[in-house]
Amino acid sequence: MSSGSRTTVRSGEVLPDVVPSSRGTRRLGRAKARPSWRQRFELSLLLGPAIILFVGFVIMPIAVAVYYSIYKWNGFGPLNDVIGLENYRRAFKDSVFVHGIYHNLIIAGLSLFIQLPLSIAIALLINRKMRGRGFLRLVVFAPYVLSAAVTAVTWMLMLQPGGFVDQVFKNVGAGGLRQLWLGDTHIVLYTIFVVATWQYMGFGIVLLLAGLQGIPHELREAAALDGATPWQTTRMVTLPLLGPTIRIWIFLSMIGSLQLFDLPWIMTGGGPAGASTTMATYLIDKGFRSYEFGYGSAVAVILFLFCFIFALVYQRFALRRDTEGAMTRMAG
Repeated sequence: MSSGSRTTVRSGEVLPDVVPSSRGTRRLGRAKARPSWRQRFELSLLLGPAIILFVGFVIMPIAVAVYYSIYKWNGFGPLNDVIGLENYRRAFKDSVFVHGIYHNLIIAGLSLFIQLPLSIAIALLINRKMRGRGFLRLVVFAPYVLSAAVTAVTWMLMLQPGGFVDQVFKNVGAGGLRQLWLGDTHIVLYTIFVVATWQYMGFGIVLLLAGLQGIPHELREAAALDGATPWQTTRMVTLPLLGPTIRIWIFLSMIGSLQLFDLPWIMTGGGPAGASTTMATYLIDKGFRSYEFGYGSAVAVILFLFCFIFALVYQRFALRRDTEGAMTRMAG
C-alpha cells in the first residue's frame, strides 16, 4: 500500500503482485529467460547434424525433383528444354496414371474397411490369456519380417495356373473357383491386396496389441461388475481407449497404400493392361524404363503431394487431439 492511498482487501480477494517504482506501479512477473551462449551451442551441436541430414536427404531431393519436373529430359546431357507444367498436365491426361490413382485409392479403402476390422478382431483374440499365445503372435508377425521381394515371388509361384492355390481348391472340391489370379484384369488388383494383407497385417496387429496392453484391466472388470456383456465392454470401453492406436494404424496404412510399389511391380509389373498399376509403378515405368526423367520427376512430385496433403489433413483433424493430450500429460 503506497503512501497517500488506501487499499481495501476483501475476504478471499487475491491482489496482483505489484511493487512501487518511480514511474508508477510495476507488475512482478517471471522474466523470460534468454538462452545463454552455452545453451545455444549445445542446441546447435545436438540439432545441427539432424537438420543437415534432414535437409540433405529430404528437402533437397524434393527440391531437385521439382526442378527436374519442369524440363523435358531423358537423363542424359544438360537440362535445356524447359516445358513448365506440361509434364503435370500430361500426367493427369494419361488414363493409365489416372487409373493408377484410382487403384491406390481402392487399396486404401480396402485396407480401411477390411484390414482394420480384421486386425482388431485378431488382436483382441490373441490378447486373451490362452495357451500358445506367444506362438500365435509370432506366427501373425512372421510375414511382416519377410522382404517384399520374397513375398511377391513366393505368392507369384503359388498363384500361377496349376500352382499351389489352384491345387488346394481342386483338392477340396472347389475347382470351379480357380482363376487366372494374376492374369485377369478384374481380380488382379484384389489378389495383390490379399497378398499385401497377408504380409502387412501382422504389423498392425502387433501395434494394436501394444495399445491393448496400455488399457487397465480394472476397467473391463468394473464394466463387467456393472452388468455389461463382453461385447458391450469391448465396444464401450476397449475400442474408445484404443482409439489413438487405431488412428496411428490408419495413418500408416493410408500412406503405405498410396506408396504401394513392390508387390505389384514384382508380381505383375502393373499389368495386365494396366489393371494393377499404381502411382509408384507408373513412376518407375516412365522414369527408368522409358528414360523420361523429367516426366517421372513430375509424377514423383504428384505422389509426394498426395501423401503430404493427406498427412496434413489427417494430422489436423484426427491426430491433433492425440498429440495435444500427450503434451498435456507430459506437462502435468
